[in-house]
Amino acid sequence: MTEIRSILILEDHAETRAALVALVEDCFPGARIAEAGTIHAARTSLRAAPVDLALVDLTLPDGEGYEILRQCARDTPETVCVVTTVMATDAAVVNALAAGASGYLLKTDGTALWKLHLGQIVRGVPVLSPAIARRIMQHFQRTAPAFETDERLTPRETEVLSLIARGMRIPEVARLIGVADSTVATHIKNMYRKLGISNRAEAATHAARLGLL
Repeated sequence: MTEIRSILILEDHAETRAALVALVEDCFPGARIAEAGTIHAARTSLRAAPVDLALVDLTLPDGEGYEILRQCARDTPETVCVVTTVMATDAAVVNALAAGASGYLLKTDGTALWKLHLGQIVRGVPVLSPAIARRIMQHFQRTAPAFETDERLTPRETEVLSLIARGMRIPEVARLIGVADSTVATHIKNMYRKLGISNRAEAATHAARLGLL
């Protein structure tokens, strides 16, 4: 479980930022919430007090949200970074994931869907708007080199990939397949290395492309 006790909301539109504040207050009661409308303000806030969750818009008056994603990935990798934007292009999604985003939500999604996704964060489930999940799968179907699963992953690694892509944590996977937590962690490490990925969102994408979901 990922405990969310502190949150940064990076959004330059005051009304949208206020709506996000109300939303996260509802989803994470008692969490400390910091607000920023610029890259500079976000950098200053993060240096003063790192956060458990960062909701990051991509287009800001003084730069792009990718800068904050990279800062968190470098300085506080435990921070869960979720892009919150209207941008749904392949380039924006791929760049965000490459910069360290753990999720990608569209502002056009309804409040109920947002609450569902934000609630999944504490369980370590990758949060992706349905439209973004489809675009990621389509992108990899078009661009990723084809390969046979058994040439890259062992049967056990393939099984673990399927389970973590469904949102299961290491202890849950270990109990299900009857091995130690450390064994599952080793499988995940080897799997990530073989597939050239580094987070659960990418693992979910690969699992979907391989028909494991």
